[in-house]
Amino acid sequence: MVGANLKSETMKLMDKRSAMEAEMNAIIEQLCQPGGPGLSGNLVDSEGFPRADIDIPVVRAQRHRLAELKNDHQEITEKINVNIQVLHSAKLTSTPKDSGVETNQNASVATAGASASLQNLVLRDSSSANDVDMISSMPFAMVDEIADASPAAEDGLQLGDQIVKFGNVKAGDSLLQRLASEAQANQGHPVPVIIMRQGALLNLSLTPRTWQGRGLLGYVIYT
Repeated sequence: MVGANLKSETMKLMDKRSAMEAEMNAIIEQLCQPGGPGLSGNLVDSEGFPRADIDIPVVRAQRHRLAELKNDHQEITEKINVNIQVLHSAKLTSTPKDSGVETNQNASVATAGASASLQNLVLRDSSSANDVDMISSMPFAMVDEIADASPAAEDGLQLGDQIVKFGNVKAGDSLLQRLASEAQANQGHPVPVIIMRQGALLNLSLTPRTWQGRGLLGYVIYT
């Protein structure tokens, strides 16, 4: 029960963090639009007068809000990471079932691959040293279990990783079915996967393949 409650709390924190990222993204887009002041651009012109082409009080308020959101985002990410570590420790002391991959009402088994979603994933520096063009990632699911010696484990996936993209599959209807087809179509071939780990986006390459356990990758996701 404690584990289930902690999972539920973690998913709520992930949803809250996604909402923060959406708000941060909206502020960044407004500040970095063509002709905008950017995240740290000057609010005065070359002669030292307040710029007449922008609403300076609004810009200052947006920058202040963005700074608050960044601090809150870091704090909530740390809480998520602590919860994941606790869940991981609990699983290490529990008795595994079958091949180490099991189902429950809150988990989806990656019998043919993984579960993932993409919502405008891009995180990059802009051409300006002062401006950052960021479109936040919004993970769809968290890796809940990984079977020992499974393809997912051998290819570098870790417990608590948040899946953002799997191959060419994006969010939408029939997600698991499309993921299964993607994994089956790429059996024996590396599939690019984007994850979020401890608040940072990482690129992995997972190769769906047969092994001694279930499925082609061997892990469970929590949605």
